Amino acid sequence: MPVSARTASTSTAESTSTTPPSTYPRGRTRTPSTNAADARALTQVLFEQISGLEPGTPEHARVRAALIEVNLPLVRYAAARFRSRNEPMEDVVQVGTIGLINAIDRFDPERGVQFPTFAMPTVVGEIKRYFRDNVRTVHVPRRLHELWVQVSGAIEDLTVLHGRSPTTAEIADRLKLSEEEVLACLEAGRAYHATSLEAAQEGDGAPGLLDRLGYEDPALSGVEHRDLVRHLLVQLPERERRILLLRYFANLTQSQISAELGVSQMHVSRLLSRSFARLRSANQLEA
Repeated sequence: MPVSARTASTSTAESTSTTPPSTYPRGRTRTPSTNAADARALTQVLFEQISGLEPGTPEHARVRAALIEVNLPLVRYAAARFRSRNEPMEDVVQVGTIGLINAIDRFDPERGVQFPTFAMPTVVGEIKRYFRDNVRTVHVPRRLHELWVQVSGAIEDLTVLHGRSPTTAEIADRLKLSEEEVLACLEAGRAYHATSLEAAQEGDGAPGLLDRLGYEDPALSGVEHRDLVRHLLVQLPERERRILLLRYFANLTQSQISAELGVSQMHVSRLLSRSFARLRSANQLEA
């Protein structure tokens, strides 16, 4: 949670007891429109009061805190537009409160503009800056981020126009972009959070990405050696090559090999030793 936003929230909470009392008569029910109208009227009165106060004085701080408290619904309204970002709403409201405080400090009632009209772009801008700079776990180029705003707006407009989700070609045609740029923007728009490798695929219940990634074959390191042995074996006489194959590929003992070839076991042993000597002399890795 941003420190400055936490401070603003604390100051707001402390100012509750000093907020000017409400003038609602007993028995009157507050409706949303009544609340909004009264908030605007109270905001105007508070700005008239704060304009004649010296910044840094206790009275100035009290009125400033009351302005923050009265206009917090404006921040919550702006924060609600970002519910789909999967960020805690409390954090978004805290960030928006920073924008509200900045708007209060810069607002000039003599310009003839309603405070909500003046403050909303500042609040929304602060929240967007927070998502751009602090939330993304994957860095997205600024150009793609700016294009994503245009693409998302075009998607909303085309959805209303056609009554369905627009195709990539329709979005590209509306914005005069290539389909590759639109696809890149759509990917950038989903880059706020990195997906866990162990997370299962949504909908089809398929295994997670980690289960579908390749792995290192333990026999891979022996490929070069097997190829070398094959190259060396073809250089041996046929009988010696057959003895090696029977001994180390068919797993026969020397006695079984001697019976198979009709020679003595001692002769088999000598042929094996001679074959090993030839292989070692021809082996470039050991040379």
